[in-house]
Amino acid sequence: MSTEIRLAFAHPSERAEATAQEGPLDRISLRDHIVEIEIGAFQAERGVTQRICFNVVVEVQPLTGPIDDDVDRILSYDRVTEAIAHELSEERLNLLETLAERVAERILLEPQAVRAFVRIEKLDRGPGALGVEIVRGKDMVHHEVEEEERPHPRLVFLSNAAIASDNLTGWIDQLQNRERPLILCVGAADLSAPQTGHAMTQRRIDLLAIEQNAWVLASKDDRCVVVSTRTELSWAMKNGQICVWAPSKIVLDAVDGPSAKPSDAVALAAWFAATFSAGEMLVIGADLPDNPGVLLRSVPVEQSRL
Repeated sequence: MSTEIRLAFAHPSERAEATAQEGPLDRISLRDHIVEIEIGAFQAERGVTQRICFNVVVEVQPLTGPIDDDVDRILSYDRVTEAIAHELSEERLNLLETLAERVAERILLEPQAVRAFVRIEKLDRGPGALGVEIVRGKDMVHHEVEEEERPHPRLVFLSNAAIASDNLTGWIDQLQNRERPLILCVGAADLSAPQTGHAMTQRRIDLLAIEQNAWVLASKDDRCVVVSTRTELSWAMKNGQICVWAPSKIVLDAVDGPSAKPSDAVALAAWFAATFSAGEMLVIGADLPDNPGVLLRSVPVEQSRL
């Protein structure tokens, strides 16, 4: 077996040693760290957990001066496991590649870290281990989003009567003139959705019905942009766009998902507002749910000033 092939299947620590750059670097490693999570792009991987194995090696700058047996002077192993746990808790992911990239980037936020080797394998998808391995250096990642303060948008739920109201443009004018980014949420249109009698497929259909209505709202005002991912939301808010939330991906990928059903659209939007630590959500033309998890303020459709 050639050296290249042997190294491809060797532990990341061997790859790190074989590809070491000039100058001495220390290495810390995490071997065979197994967690059970929900991950994967296939429908068969949704709603079930599987075992994922992490092997990570981090190259770090050697310390200058004595360590003095002081844990605060070194990059602790705990920081590696915490990086994994943090990324697993953020959202449900489809790809191991995405997870590996995010874990490497978080590790490389540490001042001592120079390079990160991250191997992740699925242990339950076949007779062997299926996985990916990446190598990232500090100069290969960007941390602008990581280091920025999380935005605190203003969330507004619009009932179907509000969407059809002559006041709609005026409300958007008023809301746009306020300092915080604006996210609009809607429920399904007043149309009968297909009924499957199957909880998981019905949830998908009901979420898609909300997204259809989001596009209806966007058609009524060119300032409104339908967004379905947190990356889209982040970019749109930074660039002053008015977002209309299409909920399917964020709801289905949430690690700690909403208890509210898509048919209870105001409660679903309130859950979404709580993920931004929103202080308040404005509800125009709809009844307020019990125990929403965020402060709600109701406005009737007939009221032109918000």
